[in-house]
Formats: sequence, C-alpha cells, structure tokens
Amino acid sequence: MQPVQILKKYFGYDSFREGQEVLIRGILAGKDVLGIMPTGAGKSVCYQIPALMLPGITIVISPLISLMKDQVRALNEAGVHAAYINSSLTESQISKALYNARCGQYKIIYVAPERLESSLFRDFAVHTDISMVTVDEAHCISQWGQDFRPSYLNILKLVRCLPRRPVISAFTATATEKVKEDIINVLGLVSPKVLVTGFDRKNLYFEVKESGKKDAELLNYLRRHAGESGIIYCATRKNVDAVFELLVKYGYSVAKYHAGMNNEERKKNQDDFIFDNRPLIVATNAFGMGIDKSNVRFVIHYNMPQSMENYYQEAGRAGRDGENADCILLYSPQDVVVNQFLIDSKEVRAEIDEREAYALRERDALKLRQMTDYCMSKDCLRGYILRYFGEEAKDGCGNCSNCLREFEEKDVTKECLHVINCIMETRQRFGINMIVGILRGEKNAKLLSYHFDRLDSYGKEKGANKDYLKQIIHQMIISNIACTTKDQYPILKLTGAAEDYIWGGEHLTMKVPKVSINIEQKPSKAGARVKSGSPGLFEKLRQLRLEIAREEHMPPYIVFSDKTLVDMCAKLPGTKEEMLAVIGVGEVKYLKYGERFLEVLQKERA
Repeated sequence: MQPVQILKKYFGYDSFREGQEVLIRGILAGKDVLGIMPTGAGKSVCYQIPALMLPGITIVISPLISLMKDQVRALNEAGVHAAYINSSLTESQISKALYNARCGQYKIIYVAPERLESSLFRDFAVHTDISMVTVDEAHCISQWGQDFRPSYLNILKLVRCLPRRPVISAFTATATEKVKEDIINVLGLVSPKVLVTGFDRKNLYFEVKESGKKDAELLNYLRRHAGESGIIYCATRKNVDAVFELLVKYGYSVAKYHAGMNNEERKKNQDDFIFDNRPLIVATNAFGMGIDKSNVRFVIHYNMPQSMENYYQEAGRAGRDGENADCILLYSPQDVVVNQFLIDSKEVRAEIDEREAYALRERDALKLRQMTDYCMSKDCLRGYILRYFGEEAKDGCGNCSNCLREFEEKDVTKECLHVINCIMETRQRFGINMIVGILRGEKNAKLLSYHFDRLDSYGKEKGANKDYLKQIIHQMIISNIACTTKDQYPILKLTGAAEDYIWGGEHLTMKVPKVSINIEQKPSKAGARVKSGSPGLFEKLRQLRLEIAREEHMPPYIVFSDKTLVDMCAKLPGTKEEMLAVIGVGEVKYLKYGERFLEVLQKERA
C-alpha cells in the first residue's frame, strides 16, 4: 500500500499537505529527518504513516501525558493499534503493554523521555525490532529553546544501546536557527533531510489591544463568540484565579488550570475542556503543550508572554483544524514589569555555570524586549512573527489588526522633547508612569510629595491620552533615544542620542491610526460557517458529534474535527461513497459513525 492510500484509509484525506510526503519518503528511504512545521500542519502524519509501513516498531518520545493519550486515542479510533507508556500506568500495565508490543500488537509506542532510563524499557528496546525513533516537540532538547527538558538528552543514549541504529525523525513547530542546530547535533542526526515548511498560519487572525480595561475587553469578545471553544492565558496564578472568578460571575462555563492546583483537579479541568464539557479554560503557560484539541476557535492572552516563541506556540493552539481562529493579545505596560520579575526570579539549573547563567538571562531579557516590540508595533503583526523566525514576509497580510487599520506618520518631536526635558528634570530616577503623570499634570499623592508640580515639565502635555504618551516613549526606546533599566521597577533613562534631538534638530515620527476604528466589528472569521444547508445544520452535526463522544468517552474532535463537519455541510453527502469524499472521513470512522451522520444529512437533503 502506498503512503497516500494509507492516508486516505486511516485519516480520511485524499492528498498530503505541504512537506508531509517529502518527509515520509525520506524516512522510508532510511534517512534521518527534521521537520519544522507550524502547529496544525500535520506533523504526526509524517511519522505515523511510515510507522505503519516499516517492518518493526516506532517509538515516539513525547513530553506530556495528555499529548500521548490524545494521539493514541485518535490512532486507535482511526484503526491503528498504538499504546503509551508513562507514569499514569502501573508497573504491571507497563509490562503488559511492552509484552503486547513484542508480540506485534502495536506498531507505535508513545513514551515519556524520563522512561528511557528505565531498565525494563531499555531491555524491551534492545530485544525488539525498533525501526524508527521519533522525537516530538524536539525543541525541548535545546537549552536555548523555551521548553528545555534535560530528560531529552537520554534519547541518544537509548539509540546507541540498540543493536541496530533506527531511523531518527524529529519534529517541532517553533525553532530558531540556534535551536535547529542543537536538535541536529544533540540527537546525532546523520545527514538529515531538513524541511522547514514555514511558520505562517494563514487561518489565524492576530490582534494586539493595548487597554487598561482588560476585563471589559475580554467580556466583550466572549459575548460575541458565545459557544465557541477558547483558551485564555494569564501570566500568574493570581490572574488565572481572578479571571476565572470574573467569568463564573458572568455565567460562563469555564475551567481553570495552573501549577498551584493539585493533580486531580488539574486533570479534571483539562478533561472538562478537552471533552467540551466546558468550552473555556483560563490557564497559565503550564497548560497546553501537546494539547491536540482541534476545535479551539480563539486564544486570548490576558497578559503578554515572555517571548515570541512562547506566544506563537500558545497562540498556535487555536485553529489546529485549519478553520479560521483568533489570536488576541491584551497588552499593558505592567505586563513588561511582571515578566521581568518572573525572569529575574527564575531558578538556574545547578549544572549551569555562572557564565552560561548570565548568557541565558541576557537571552531572556532580549526575548522580552522583542515581545514588547511586537505589542507596540504598528506594522503587520504576522510579518513581525515570520521575520522573528527568520522567514521573509510581505508588507501586509490583510488578516491582523494592524493591516485592518490605516496608519499615518505623525511628527512627535515636540512631545519627545517634553519627555526628554522631564527625564532630565527628575534626574533620570523614575519610571514611565511617573514621567507620563508629570507631563499630564496629574495630582496623585506620590507625584505631589516630590513637589513635581513645580517642574517646568509639569502639565506640558495636559489633556494628552496616557496610552498615547506611553507609545511615544516606547517609540523613543525603539529609536534609542531612551532606555529602561532592568530593575524590578524599571527606570527611564536617556541615551547619548537624546542630544541629537535637543541640539541637533533631529525629528521623531510615529505611526498613529488615521481614525479610531473598532476592530472587533470586523466580520468574525473564527465564527464563520459555510452557507450551504440550513443555518442550523452545523450545530446539529456538532450536537451529534458530542452525543457520540460522550457515548464513547472521548473528546468530540477525535470523532470528527470542525473542518470535517464544515465539509459535510458544504458537500451534503447522501451515500457512503460521497461521505468518504468528505475531508477527514476514513474507512474505519465511516464504519463507526458514518451512517448516523448520513441520517442527519439526509433529512437536510429531503
């Protein structure tokens, strides 16, 4: 059977996505491969199809229990026999799974990296025909990646102890050039086929909203996207609890997840979200890595993450089915302060020397500045992300908040000089908020206690919008006129370049919106559904999917994805052959569920 035939039989797709067949052919030819492909690009198919065609067993090293369970559940649903081995199983269950694998019952075994040091597993691996070792979330092997896992360093030890070297395949969604080199070197990939399909997720809409009223922005968005599944990320446990309580107060069915909760509570809440018992979850970044839920229609960041890698990985959990989805970031300058504090408080691993620790701190500080620049950028947001990951980008994508706004260049030299003068008058000892307060002529107690109301700068920008002045200061930082210290409460200071504006007649310009349009009034691509069939057909199919999922005790998206339901609405199949032509409907799933969906569709056709 050819790879494309296996793709259709088990996964219900007629053709491969970009890059998939290249990697599959490479593996089948016995070559090591590294696939860097965006979330939702179908990385798992790249190793699952060769695993079914190679003679022995494929070991998939995966970092999270939830990811393994999702993948194994989906494979078994599609008719592929697979198992996982991790700490959620008892020793007797592990022994049984390994025995069944030796007897040929499983073609694919998912295993946690920590398990590689187990003598029981090593004995199994040495005495079993291992055709391929696949490393999922391969960026975890690099200490320069955002999710470094020391246990990933055991992978090469395992490979070296095997009687015959298997093919090694590695996959990740986000990897800078440095991380890519680490993956190749640390895993010992031999002349690998490296494929980077690009980082662009065209189905994702990106928006940054700078606002002091995050709760109102969040509630407004959720009101317009009622019934859709989404993740709301917060920087701290305290924020998670506060946002969770806010949403419960307003009647939303929502779960929460952070490291301060016990394991049982976290697992229940995660399952409630995955099984669509609760469509919303509020979480820290402890949640989500490896979550395969395909029908997440939006990801909202209540706080700015610490790096573009973290942001793009978390935002990328939206729209995994290829349908339109929203990625909204609610930004405030306080987010920078909180993240800098979290970076400074991060524990350094014992094996790292002082020089390496300093380099890692500097790296984290740079990543935070780049993340802040993204939030303040007036250029195409998608273009910023792609260039960050080393990919060329066109001038405008047409699917981000900046591209939907019209900007004009405004000369802000006068305001810039007022800021410079204020910093000098206060002897470069205060932060952005104090400088803005003085310029606006505010009368808060702290400002008055320093007698700053007597300064020449006091009230120079009276009536100016606070956020507008902060944007000018940020533009000054980008233009190297000013900088902030790395203290817990950063202080605003001038650079030598400020003299060019004071004495040299330099001008500062900044992009500002021509008009203040309301981006949330844009047509909701995330919520858009096909026009074929009656208006309620998609909802009827979704309810049937939920009913089947509860009968089978599995997440609804494993029965069929939103993309499959949308294609059913568009094609309105009436026979088995027509149903098998729907995206994502394979032979095994048709035998299990096809007739029940045809019943609903036939009523529509009648």
